[in-house]
Amino acid sequence: LDIVTANNNENTVSVLLGYGNGSFANQTKYPTGFGPQSVAVGDFNNDTHLDIVVANTNNNTVSVLLGYGDGSFSNQTKYLTEASPIFVAVGDFNNDTRLDIVTANSGDNTVSVLLGYGDGSFANQTIYSTGSQPFSVAVGHFNNDTHLDIVVANYDGNTVSVLLGNGDGSFSNQVPYSSGSGPVSVAVGDLNNDNVLDIVVANMNDATVSVFLGYGNGSFANQKTYSTDSQTTSVAVGDFNNDTRLDIVTTNFGGNNVSVLLGNGDGSFANHTTYLTGSGPDAVAVGDFNHDTQTDIAVINFNYNTVNVGDFNNDTHLDIVVANTNNNTVSVLLGYGDGSFSNQTKYLTDASPVSVAVGDFDGDTHLDIVTANYVANTVSVLLGYGDGSFVNQTKYSTGSFPISVSVGDFNNDTQLDIVVANSADNTVSILLGYGNGFFANQTTYLTGTGPQAVAVDDFNNDNKLDIVVTNWDDGTMSILLGHGNGVFEKQMIYSTGISPSSVAVGNFNKDTQLDIVVSNGNGKSVSVYLGYPKEGFFNQMRLITGNGSRPKSFAIGDFNKDGQMDVAVANSGTNNIGIFLRYDNGSFANQITYSTRFSPWSIAIGDFNDDMILDIVVANRDSNNVGVFLGHRNGSFSSQKVFMTGFNSQPNMVAVSDFNNDTLLDIIVTNYGTNDIGVLLGYGNGSFANVKLFSTTYGTHPFSIAVGDLDGDRKLDFIVANEGAENLNTFLQTC
Repeated sequence: LDIVTANNNENTVSVLLGYGNGSFANQTKYPTGFGPQSVAVGDFNNDTHLDIVVANTNNNTVSVLLGYGDGSFSNQTKYLTEASPIFVAVGDFNNDTRLDIVTANSGDNTVSVLLGYGDGSFANQTIYSTGSQPFSVAVGHFNNDTHLDIVVANYDGNTVSVLLGNGDGSFSNQVPYSSGSGPVSVAVGDLNNDNVLDIVVANMNDATVSVFLGYGNGSFANQKTYSTDSQTTSVAVGDFNNDTRLDIVTTNFGGNNVSVLLGNGDGSFANHTTYLTGSGPDAVAVGDFNHDTQTDIAVINFNYNTVNVGDFNNDTHLDIVVANTNNNTVSVLLGYGDGSFSNQTKYLTDASPVSVAVGDFDGDTHLDIVTANYVANTVSVLLGYGDGSFVNQTKYSTGSFPISVSVGDFNNDTQLDIVVANSADNTVSILLGYGNGFFANQTTYLTGTGPQAVAVDDFNNDNKLDIVVTNWDDGTMSILLGHGNGVFEKQMIYSTGISPSSVAVGNFNKDTQLDIVVSNGNGKSVSVYLGYPKEGFFNQMRLITGNGSRPKSFAIGDFNKDGQMDVAVANSGTNNIGIFLRYDNGSFANQITYSTRFSPWSIAIGDFNDDMILDIVVANRDSNNVGVFLGHRNGSFSSQKVFMTGFNSQPNMVAVSDFNNDTLLDIIVTNYGTNDIGVLLGYGNGSFANVKLFSTTYGTHPFSIAVGDLDGDRKLDFIVANEGAENLNTFLQTC
């Protein structure tokens, strides 16, 4: 079993894949709508892979994320509900073998039913009235007619509403039953072994649970209440002591614990036993997380974002997972099979997970976890190992102060490899890839003094990738020719201008030989080196960027559609970008500048608005943003539009690619100041979504980034060179 949680404060859900031993992999997060409050899973497109649905309280939608069967999920598709959907459940309401969705809408006292088409899409909602402020919904066969029915917990009305299904996706009017004070969560199960479903409700205001025994005709006996601990917020049922009798577990927000009430098999329950969780447990789920045949418990703690759920370690005992809201973790409590549980183990999620679900997302028979992260607007996926533990990120050692990284296939095995420029020890590191997202230890080669930027291409037309490095401290660039087996020759050195800081490769004179362009960071120029078959490279010309310009980075592209390669430069000293348009005779026009924000450090190009004309993005390091310049066919550009990268982020490198496979270009930046990378997903009209951040951990100071498919799954991954930690981070994309 895996786990999924809703992270309310980050607008995400987190998925934690289970290892089958009660432990889980680190979360993977997916964007949702605003205020994800509840999450459920089911196969919505009949491909045998579990999918996710999230209730987004703050923008009145549900998000559907279709699963690929390997633990990763598609981007969300949103559907409208009524006001403030706070809980979501799934079931086949019209008997067409296709899963449908129901939400409890606390803002207008309704439930929304969205019938599924079986292909992952859903019809518009149909609305039914409930009691006052519905907080939770569950489904089951209450009158034994083969049609699914609905039960809703109404917080302000102190009732539960039962809506009997007609079998065609419609429902009868509600029938209310009095509950305790402030019912916030509802679950169903056969609590007295009469083959008829019963109802149990968590009452927040009087610290009780209410049990409603069913008669089998859709009606229920009056409640019988049992005490729990302070501020009961969620309820679930399962057999925790393997006596074939259903038991009850609740989360107690005020007591920072969960209560387990063992069932007697006749609809009555023993006094509760409590187990500590994180602060403010808010939701609970159950399952066998460790394959020990014992039922375990999963809890969401509102103040510490924890959640536990399923048999996580394959011991047939149900375990618990808890989402801890304030420290963005989930806690897993493994069950012993006698109704007691181990101490918690915690795993990171995104901010404010408020709902959790579990399932096998990667087809390895181990339960995984997914959380909905309210603040982050994401979901997190944690893949489980089946032993109760989960995957951590992988780091690789480099030389001292790695400052630039690039990728290429250096040994012709069709697997991507990594090259890193190490600025403090005057080397480049080569890490050969295995094709599964992992890499061999580094091999180093000498460069000039203070290597600053690295690029790869085939400079001598032998079908083997070579390396070029700019050396900041001694005003040179180094060429290392590759043998095609992962080994490189000693460097050849060429003089540049003062403090070369960036390098790019292109064919400026259409002669079958690649040329090189270098920006001279402390000078006021860009150097162009034309390549020749035998002679190597010659410094043919310099492009003047102006006094005090301090060009940091540049990009090459045909900006005016004339078939000539033009140059765009980020001038960090004069706070602008410079455009050099190339003439047919090989010379360049004088620079045309466009204002940026403070200290543009990096520049990249791409078509951001799908008009077949190149646009520009620049990282404004001292302004904590990126600026986008939309291009016109004549080689001119609109004024920049700014997108924030985070407070004190200090973005110092930018790259572009399609990171979410929607055919629209996205932006990625390294944030030196906040030790993370930021991804801005493109809408295809020149605008971008708010930045999504991925931590590289404290003190790493990420400086350079490269993009490529490192594990052969046709999804772009990231490699980050961390100047402060002298290592690399690899981020393998699963969505």
